[in-house]
Amino acid sequence: MAEENKKPEVQEEVELKTNVAAAEELATPDSIEEPKGYASPAQANPEKFLKEFNWHNYEEGIDPIDDDKLDEFEKLVAENFVDTLDDEVVEGTVINITDRDAIIDINAKSEGVISLNEFRYNPDLKVGDKVEVLIDVREDATGQLILSHRKARVIKAWDRVNKAHEDGTIVTGFVKARTKGGMIVDVFGIEAFLPGSQIDVKPIRDYDAYVNKTMEFKVVKINQEFKNVVVSHKALIEADIEEQKKEIIGQLEKGQVLEGTVKNITSYGVFVDLGGVDGLVHITDLSWSRINHPNEIVDLDQKLNVVIL
Repeated sequence: MAEENKKPEVQEEVELKTNVAAAEELATPDSIEEPKGYASPAQANPEKFLKEFNWHNYEEGIDPIDDDKLDEFEKLVAENFVDTLDDEVVEGTVINITDRDAIIDINAKSEGVISLNEFRYNPDLKVGDKVEVLIDVREDATGQLILSHRKARVIKAWDRVNKAHEDGTIVTGFVKARTKGGMIVDVFGIEAFLPGSQIDVKPIRDYDAYVNKTMEFKVVKINQEFKNVVVSHKALIEADIEEQKKEIIGQLEKGQVLEGTVKNITSYGVFVDLGGVDGLVHITDLSWSRINHPNEIVDLDQKLNVVIL
């Protein structure tokens, strides 16, 4: 009788365990439907998810990803990480600047570092600036990418220099040093030559005063065979002067009286600077009486009142 009384209890226990197992099976993550509109952490903020992801554990198999999530993960990587191929120039963002280096985010698994020496031409570099970089070393001992801004500039430099020459556009260059007959200028990462005669419209004696300065130039000559580039700052000044002349001439009227400065004296007359425009006063118009040479009555830098004829 005692054994007969125990059998129902065992049966009830078996049934209870079966029900618990069934309930646990129903409660597994695979069987729970996500609410409509639900976004996983990876979907909600893919950049944050990938930045904080433990790549070491994943690559070592410590934190494996199940097959159902692998496709989604690979898609996130493809959409949010650049493909850091060798010899490929990519754009990065400066996220920090130390005493020696600039830390660059190129949207890869790790951040990159570039020596500040490569930005000598741009002393105003700041956090948030966009820069072109080349992957120099994929990862150093600390896990950082070693990037090169200089190499990235050189790769694209010749296309840019040639286009600037063809279009006549103004380029910005950094004067690195003086050399025989002129200056060495960094333009797009290429060392260009600035002849001393092309620095200014006036003769320049102190070349050193221009070293470490950022200036604007016009590309005036390219030797494709020897990869030589010649630039001019004087050409830009002359272009500005021509524009000023046109503006001044457009305002001049016949009979108008102006004050000018004697700029040059010749045998046939004097050239007077009228504030950007040179006017000629013929020797016969300098004096009521006859003179043999203008220097008899005028001197350089002398002020004269003249009439526009």
